[in-house]
Amino acid sequence: MTSINDKATALLALHQPGNPVILPTVWDAWSANLAVAAGFAALTVGSHPVSDSIGKPDNEGITFDELLHRIKQITGAVDAPISVDIEGGYGLEPAVLIDGLIDAGAVGLNIEDTVHSEGGRLREAQEHADFVGGLRLAADAAGVHVVVNARTDLFVKQVGDESDRVDRAIARLKLAADAGADVLYPVGRHDDATQRRLTSELPLPINAIGIPDQDDPASFGPLGVARVSFGPFFQMALANRANEILGRWK
Repeated sequence: MTSINDKATALLALHQPGNPVILPTVWDAWSANLAVAAGFAALTVGSHPVSDSIGKPDNEGITFDELLHRIKQITGAVDAPISVDIEGGYGLEPAVLIDGLIDAGAVGLNIEDTVHSEGGRLREAQEHADFVGGLRLAADAAGVHVVVNARTDLFVKQVGDESDRVDRAIARLKLAADAGADVLYPVGRHDDATQRRLTSELPLPINAIGIPDQDDPASFGPLGVARVSFGPFFQMALANRANEILGRWK
């Protein structure tokens, strides 16, 4: 078994702007084994597909303990570095989140700026940065460089005027970078010009979302992307194929 510190170091090293690491988004031991057997070096665990897999809604429709139970099943099945989507933090303190993830064998996290436990409000920019900073301090105290992927939902929630949304996202994510993030995630589907601006103006590796059965894997590198994950779209693609198969037997 690879040590947890080695896994954290390996995950961070995979983030190379222009040569993006593809991190399939999985939700259980079966899907994790599927991705590792296909040759992928590290994985993400998505909140949306995990929630769907146990019949509960996304946006913190499951508890952190329920998520950790699933993470332990995944890390017990595969020896690859795992990054976990912890949504907005489940209303918990950074140290509780970090300790839980490390205990479950995870070495990375996504933290979004939507506070689902408070009606889905968006954290203020400095408030989100402070939360990111708390996660970094907690990871440092635990002795594991957990890879912190700071996400903003400005684009997917279409917050404020479109005319300056990119400017506001860049300013918000720069604060998160200063606070100790390792990766920045302006989640959403962006045109090439916007994606190039994000990757060129932000100071850390950028995560983009890919639709695995539609996007060209080679299209992300020229845009400066360092990481591609699938969100719920891998599970959705498998569901579509399953419906085709099952439909033949009706």
